[in-house]
Amino acid sequence: MILAVDAGNTVVRLGCVEGGEVKSVSAMEMRRSRTSDEYAVLMGRILELHGLAGADFEGAAISSVVPPLTGALREAVRMVTGREALVVGAGVRTGLNIGIDDPSELGADLVASAVAALELYGAPAIVVDVGTATTMSVIGPNARLLGGAIMPGPDVSAEALYGAASLLPRVPLDAPARCIGRNTVDCMRSGAVFGAAAAIDGMIERMERELGGPAKVVATGALASRIVPHCAREMELDEHMALKGLALIWKRNQAAPGGRGRARAAGK
Repeated sequence: MILAVDAGNTVVRLGCVEGGEVKSVSAMEMRRSRTSDEYAVLMGRILELHGLAGADFEGAAISSVVPPLTGALREAVRMVTGREALVVGAGVRTGLNIGIDDPSELGADLVASAVAALELYGAPAIVVDVGTATTMSVIGPNARLLGGAIMPGPDVSAEALYGAASLLPRVPLDAPARCIGRNTVDCMRSGAVFGAAAAIDGMIERMERELGGPAKVVATGALASRIVPHCAREMELDEHMALKGLALIWKRNQAAPGGRGRARAAGK
């Protein structure tokens, strides 16, 4: 079993991946002030709740978009599992052909999701990750990651509107009964949910035009289940793409020349 740790801007997700399947998923609030000891205690308790112990894991992999947090998580994983976590970054084998201007700019979570999408669904593909930001990654027919787009996530957009407009309230990210709202709250909910869905539909259409044909579309991320059902475009919904991708990346690095049974950290 592989312990997959996906550190985002608001939460750190823990996934237990075995045989390509995510057996359990938990989340911890992301706090930069927490020490490695504190994260280790939280990880240990979470695993215990699922009937698991550190010794159950043959390896671990981390993707992080919060660099100051990465070291603490890596040390926490080592304390809990006795394993050196593989940190996705420069020097790690992913099997992904990256075609953007500067590969170092690509978030580790997007790399992991793209690896899983290519493995599970093939190319061409568009991966839509709906979270704090809505990111779209495009994999071309030649299995090359071409680039993508970044938009504010639906929660961020709704919160920004509340903060910038004095007369508008804070609203939940739930779809109203109809697109044409009849009161302020429903109008805001319509814009937040249906507007986000329409933006995703429109971006997919533009991306496919640039690709020159249709692509497989896969949606993932913490907020995907709230937005994707309202998209007109048919797509797969897999909320654990990054966790599956982390397990795949871990295995590819064990099979690589010089790979060992214990995962090596990126750059070492």
